[in-house]
Amino acid sequence: MRSVLLDTDDVCVAEEVVSAFFGRIRMDAQRRGVPMPAHIVRSLVGSTSIDEADFGYTFSFTMVPPEKILLARLRSGAMKLATKQGPPEAFGPGRVGAIGALEAEPFSGACHRGRWDTVIIDKAFLGQLAENRGGGDVRLTGSAPVSDAANRQLAAAIDYVRDTVAADPDAAQNPLIAGAAQRHLAAAILTAYPNTALTEPTAVDRHDSTPTLLGRAIAFIDDNAQRDISLADIAEAVSVSPRATQYMFRRHLDCTPMQYVRTVRLNHAHRDLQAGNRMTVTVAEIARRWGFAHTGRFAASYRSAYGQSPHATLRG
Repeated sequence: MRSVLLDTDDVCVAEEVVSAFFGRIRMDAQRRGVPMPAHIVRSLVGSTSIDEADFGYTFSFTMVPPEKILLARLRSGAMKLATKQGPPEAFGPGRVGAIGALEAEPFSGACHRGRWDTVIIDKAFLGQLAENRGGGDVRLTGSAPVSDAANRQLAAAIDYVRDTVAADPDAAQNPLIAGAAQRHLAAAILTAYPNTALTEPTAVDRHDSTPTLLGRAIAFIDDNAQRDISLADIAEAVSVSPRATQYMFRRHLDCTPMQYVRTVRLNHAHRDLQAGNRMTVTVAEIARRWGFAHTGRFAASYRSAYGQSPHATLRG
């Protein structure tokens, strides 16, 4: 469901709305006394917001760090971000900047007739995927992606969540799909930006990867495949770290825990298709039930696993 957050020609109104929804900000437009069009439309995927913003004028700003991770992916125009710790970072079309990445560090910047997508995601999703070298929450330590390849991967993740999940109200409100989409974004964020996460297994993690523990993890997944479970949930169920859980699945099954979750859910979808009545259910409905938002990708995975299309199974 899309909702209009802002549609105004008044920079003061824009400042008030941005402060309310994104973080306390002071905006200084270079021109006064003329219309300054600003427009923001919001979509929600779980607790994560995907916004399309269009500011038809140039302005500078100062802002306090937001409580959540705020990404800005430019479509057109230009943006600069700066903190006291280093020189400004410049972002052009296609680049994704992490706004307020350095916690407790006020920042400033400027936007030149910008059109961009913003993503606001809870930091807890980073913690579901990795751990912090110094304890506490996983934090980003830079505003710019570490490489062009990492930037492209993050931009592709934003496009997927915006165009495939947020654009489909049924998918966006499905806990399995929304949870997976948010963790997909979090994984792309950890890949794109320098951070405090520790993802490589330690000696303790390797010790905590026995077949017995793997069996318990598999049983937990099998019993909870209908729920929005994360890597952190699986790790907690067997009382080991997320790193150890990742290592355990790679070592014994040559896949990640979440890939195994998808395999289990694909099997449940297969059973539902076999038992389904094509007059009352659809492939898309069953796919969404088990957390698959993109029916084309679901069909490809299904054909690879079962040797026929999901439509053929439903008809059969």
